[in-house]
Amino acid sequence: MSSILTLDQLKQMVKGIPYAEEWHEALDQLLPDYEIDTPQRVAAFIAQCAHESGNFRFLRENLNYSAKGLMTTFKKYFPTEALATQYQRQPERIANRVYANRMGNGDEASGDGWRYCGRGLIQLTGKDNYTFFAGSLSITEDEAAEYLKTFEGAAQSACWFWEQNNLNRFADVGDIKGLTRAINGGFIGLEDRIQHYNHALHVMGAH
Repeated sequence: MSSILTLDQLKQMVKGIPYAEEWHEALDQLLPDYEIDTPQRVAAFIAQCAHESGNFRFLRENLNYSAKGLMTTFKKYFPTEALATQYQRQPERIANRVYANRMGNGDEASGDGWRYCGRGLIQLTGKDNYTFFAGSLSITEDEAAEYLKTFEGAAQSACWFWEQNNLNRFADVGDIKGLTRAINGGFIGLEDRIQHYNHALHVMGAH
């Protein structure tokens, strides 16, 4: 069976991608299993993954914020400078506060926020998502957290998230705005995502 995405295409789509062969091997196996199997779907998937992971470089959420950054990004959780200053540059404590008591996580003291912080090409976040992802593979949440550190796990979690949220429906009509909202909850980085998408479509010969 011919590959839906060649190694050369992946390298063109994601400039300076590290470990290109390993990523390609994982994606080549996984994409057809999750019906990411047309040029439009592949282009949309790679574009979103590239944006979310800093061109496949960052597989874990970066929560190393300054006090100012916390008040800008997580104003709801850090309404005062005094509080933000207590937490600045402490990713573990920040995760435990920001992600406490939601997405299936326990309270701040439980440590769930850090344990289940964003991992993978499209950041899988929160105990509920880890539990559902682990269940789809018949493994435990802790095993899922370890698996997410691997090329295959980081890629498979993104494919799983894509399938769970039926994101092919946006990809099929080129609705990058709808796709971004479904992944991001807003439109952060929309222009970059669109640029990645248009370039990926061009590489796939579909533009």
